[in-house]
Amino acid sequence: MAGGVNKVILIGNLGTDPEVKTLTSGTKVARLRIATSESYTNKEGERVTNTEWHSVNLWRGLAEVAEKYLKTGNTIYVEGKLRTRSYDDKDGVTRYVTEIEGDNMTMLGGRNDGGGSSPSQSASPAASKPAASKPQATKPAESASDGDDDDLPF
Repeated sequence: MAGGVNKVILIGNLGTDPEVKTLTSGTKVARLRIATSESYTNKEGERVTNTEWHSVNLWRGLAEVAEKYLKTGNTIYVEGKLRTRSYDDKDGVTRYVTEIEGDNMTMLGGRNDGGGSSPSQSASPAASKPAASKPQATKPAESASDGDDDDLPF
């Protein structure tokens, strides 16, 4: 296989509010800390939960959406790719950091959810447009309960 695949998919909860910075070029970047958890029952019958913390960077339009809508405790879906970078700390020791560069983010709700629908953005050229400006297809209320499944995508 030429090239390979570098793809990450996470569904998790924000541990803190997004940390948003504007670079000198005017580009926004949002750093998120996302927790994912898995639970199992050990040999003694005790419930054990393991939590992993992930650093996610969102750029441009995604950073703007994160800044405006995301809060601690929200559940989000993120797609992206792994990136490892290195830096020298204050003692001259080289440190390595692995982060996720987010290409797509969808808000799923969670604490602080206002109960409405959540906007989603992707890192396509349309990502610089606010989510609210995208036309939304709506189905008339009376046809939602008529049992007609012809418009299902499967």
